[in-house]
Amino acid sequence: ADYNQLGYTLRSNIFQGGPLESRSLMKDSYTPDVIQKAIRDPKNWHGRRTDELGKWHQKNALNLNLLKASEDKYG
Repeated sequence: ADYNQLGYTLRSNIFQGGPLESRSLMKDSYTPDVIQKAIRDPKNWHGRRTDELGKWHQKNALNLNLLKASEDKYG
């Protein structure tokens, strides 16, 4: 009986999940000056600051991308 109930639950689409396209109500709910203030500062994102190791990894990734692009272009 439990096996049949499980099979019925798996066959029926009762867990449909979220919508495929999400819409934000921010533009409808707030004035333009609030939206302008909500633009994130990349150096102080939600109170998190990037430490030296994070900055090094970011520069290293940019350097590796530059090396790869130059090797692709110039051989």
